[in-house]
Amino acid sequence: MRRDRRLVLAMAWAAAAALGLIAAFALAAGAMLWSAMDAAERQALASALGPRVALPVMAAVALAALAALVVQPLVRRWMSAPARLLEQAQVLLSTDVQRTLSADGAAAPVQGLARLVNELAAQRDQLKRDMADEVARASVGVAQERNRLAALMSELTQSVVVCNLDGRILLYNNRARMQFRALSDAPTLAGGAELIGLGRSIYTVFDRKLVAHAIESVQQRLQRGVTHPSAQFVTVTRSGQLLRVQLAPVRAVAAGDTADATSTSDLTMGAPAAPVVNGFVMMLDNITNDYEAEAAQERLLHGLTEGSRGALANLQAAVEMLDDEGLPAALRERFVGVIREESQAMSRRLNDLAAQSAQGLATRWPLEEMLGADLVQATRQRIEAITGLRTGTTDLDASLWLKVDSFALLQAMAYLALRLRDEFDINTVHLRLQPTERGRVHLDLVWTGQALSTETVMSWERDPISTGAETSSLTVRDVVQRHAGEFWFERDRVRHQAFFRFLLPQAPKTAGQELADTSYLRSDSRPEYYDFDLFANTESSYAMDDRRLVDLTYTVFDTETTGLNPAGGDEIIQIGATRLVNGKLLRGERFDQLVNPRRDIPAITIPIHGITPDMVAGQPTIGEVLPAFHAFAQDTVLVAHNAAFDMRFLQLKEAATGLRFDQPVLDTLLLSAVVHPNQESHRLEAIAERFDITVIGRHTALGDAMVTAEVFQKLVPLLAEQGIHTLGQAREAAQKTFYARLKY
Repeated sequence: MRRDRRLVLAMAWAAAAALGLIAAFALAAGAMLWSAMDAAERQALASALGPRVALPVMAAVALAALAALVVQPLVRRWMSAPARLLEQAQVLLSTDVQRTLSADGAAAPVQGLARLVNELAAQRDQLKRDMADEVARASVGVAQERNRLAALMSELTQSVVVCNLDGRILLYNNRARMQFRALSDAPTLAGGAELIGLGRSIYTVFDRKLVAHAIESVQQRLQRGVTHPSAQFVTVTRSGQLLRVQLAPVRAVAAGDTADATSTSDLTMGAPAAPVVNGFVMMLDNITNDYEAEAAQERLLHGLTEGSRGALANLQAAVEMLDDEGLPAALRERFVGVIREESQAMSRRLNDLAAQSAQGLATRWPLEEMLGADLVQATRQRIEAITGLRTGTTDLDASLWLKVDSFALLQAMAYLALRLRDEFDINTVHLRLQPTERGRVHLDLVWTGQALSTETVMSWERDPISTGAETSSLTVRDVVQRHAGEFWFERDRVRHQAFFRFLLPQAPKTAGQELADTSYLRSDSRPEYYDFDLFANTESSYAMDDRRLVDLTYTVFDTETTGLNPAGGDEIIQIGATRLVNGKLLRGERFDQLVNPRRDIPAITIPIHGITPDMVAGQPTIGEVLPAFHAFAQDTVLVAHNAAFDMRFLQLKEAATGLRFDQPVLDTLLLSAVVHPNQESHRLEAIAERFDITVIGRHTALGDAMVTAEVFQKLVPLLAEQGIHTLGQAREAAQKTFYARLKY
């Protein structure tokens, strides 16, 4: 029997017992009085009480109420307080929460028990800390290997995704994250988050049959004894991008073969292992631009060939006619004109081909995407190291990303600073970085002092770059041409300054630029993009309801709305979500989007969620945002606090969007009532306080989703203590609580 039912029955029993004792005493007293009366007295008493029978009934009710008032403090002291203490102790036992138990209002023995439990918990925590220190010292090597792998994968310039045989992503690097963001056509700040994530299916991007064919091809080569088998294919994504994919197997380590089992060589397929495949590595290249450039080049060559063929035929015919000595002067002049026009047309076509070929060569030079502030800092360090000049910055736009050959550019800047020092005795230079209206960037080398003549600037621009003992065959003009940019000298007479200006290409917005972290969120220095435990997880063997809670992938979400009446016209104004995979909260994988509700936001609600009409103006509508969120949450279990409220808003949009959120849903409000039936409140703040979770960003969609995810992490082991291990068991237990009756 459930603890909350037992408590209610115990209180009812106590009240009934008190009422029974009073009633028994009253009946005994009445019986004694009745037996002492004679017949006449009995008749007189019956006649007197007959019309006033309600009086003893009211007296009995009053006595029962008095008994309840007397019993209630006893129940709180001896039953409710110990039950709450038991629930708090279970939290300490089943989670990593560290707090002091309180038994306020309980009897002295119960308070003494609370003190004893606190002392035992303190000893347990100290033992756990000591054990953790021992484990940490023993696992330094494993941690170093893990950190090397994380650093290697995060810094690779090629997109890498590792999957298990079910196609579930268990590792991806930062380049892949940016690649998928570029592939996303979702109009959200979290673009691409709906396509990639730990535990997500790679088949949301690639055709399952295409990948299965590549895996089958690799396995056949393994069986033939090929040492490093791989397969390659080209595919078009839903957004129209052309991807070249190289697929290689991840081979399981044979039993007894532990050498380098956790090293990065396993990922590169260099470690010896049995030819048993339990996953695959995909290396991705977006070749859309390359394909378009090659197609344009082919069109240009085709046009030159076809156009030249006709022109040459005309020229040949005209020349043959001119060989006729008896040709009239008028016709001769006409054929000469044909030769002139055709030769000019051929010349134009050749010039166009040469110009486009030169542009292709410039664009094919390997330029890297780099944060402008990093380039400026590196330039300052190089100038100071080579020239000894003092450096500074002015008007630095730290948000700019550039596409540059950073080494060549650093050489050019240091070379110019060195010549300023040697020939004009300049001792201080400043760097300035600002965007232009045409999507390019101005990088300026600024100094105060003597201006340069045009002849001097042109001479410096053409001379080979030389910085002390280092001499390059490049010139400043070569560096500028390599970037398809410009270079010139200007003088600011108002500020009494002069500067060299480089006009450089700005990197596309989708490349190299991370989503800005929300200020109220906690984040690790390196987000987790890998979970090798997923190698052992497959979903094809058992239904979702039969799966253990600790094995499932969750999307924990929250919404902010214009009001509390979804059926009455209130709308979503923000959706925030994060993921839980293998019991780990992935803060780097999140969905955060404001929504234009196309209606007024009541002023009374703005202090609660902090979202003003100006903030949602120009944002996408729910019809645009919901498909991206639907893809983000696909194949996962939804988790929310008071989920009935949020799900009602989503369900009301089914007809308009054609999307159904039909996956299982868990509610932390209901689950809290399952594990803590004796607690007075199940509000999100109250639960977070019980679990010692810091609430940051309350009443923001993403902030509440993060807190809810942490709460759910703490609830799972407490559910296991009650024998609730699977999703089906959790859903069944939640529906039996009082709060499951809430409807919206």
